[in-house]
Amino acid sequence: MVPGGRGFPWAISLAVLVIVGLVSVIAYNVVPRAIDKNEAQKYAPSADNPDPSTSIDGVSEIEYAAGSHIQAPQRVAYDQNPPSGGAHDQYWATCTGVVYPEPIRTENVVHSLEHGAIWVSYDPEALNSSDIDTLASRVDGEPYSLMSPFPGIGAPISLQSWGHQLKVESADDPRIAQFITALRQNPNTHPEPGASCATVPGGFDPKEPFPFDPSPPGPDAIPAADPPAAGVAPASPAPMPTAGDRGNG
Repeated sequence: MVPGGRGFPWAISLAVLVIVGLVSVIAYNVVPRAIDKNEAQKYAPSADNPDPSTSIDGVSEIEYAAGSHIQAPQRVAYDQNPPSGGAHDQYWATCTGVVYPEPIRTENVVHSLEHGAIWVSYDPEALNSSDIDTLASRVDGEPYSLMSPFPGIGAPISLQSWGHQLKVESADDPRIAQFITALRQNPNTHPEPGASCATVPGGFDPKEPFPFDPSPPGPDAIPAADPPAAGVAPASPAPMPTAGDRGNG
């Protein structure tokens, strides 16, 4: 009993402890992300620094011209795993902030990169569900972004933009945000600024995407950076969405 004969206010004390605990949890999760985001803004492209990714440790770069188009089931023999550019399917994978739960056809994703998208790929055997959720929070609903598992990439996480790649070990690595800020829709680093990321009706269905083929490309595969082989004509360009479809990607 406290002086005056009244009981100790356990309910109020418990409520205060719960509130303090919630605030601590929120601060623990939100504050580092806010700091991460503010730090990443230093990597936004500008006239004086058209490709800020050059100052991000670990980014590799390969120069690709606009890629030749192919038609499924034609394959491309890419020179990177995962690829960051080269020949690709005539239809791009929808890249309006879609988190694909299963691996999707590589040739469609590379076309998305040509339009300025960021592809977040990960080894499903190397990450736990919490790591995957952390990555997904950077992609889900974000324009010119897509994410999918990619078995056997040689690192837990690999990020791709056209001609750029960054492999990291942790979903909390601050370079992920830096890479996205530096290269997503950066008109200086991909061949088709302003091209859409929206779904192409009749071309690529994000609800039933073309599946990933883990087998090595056959002898008839087209080289990533060379014109189509003799006797294989490039596909006609995919239809562009109408103005109402373009939106922010």
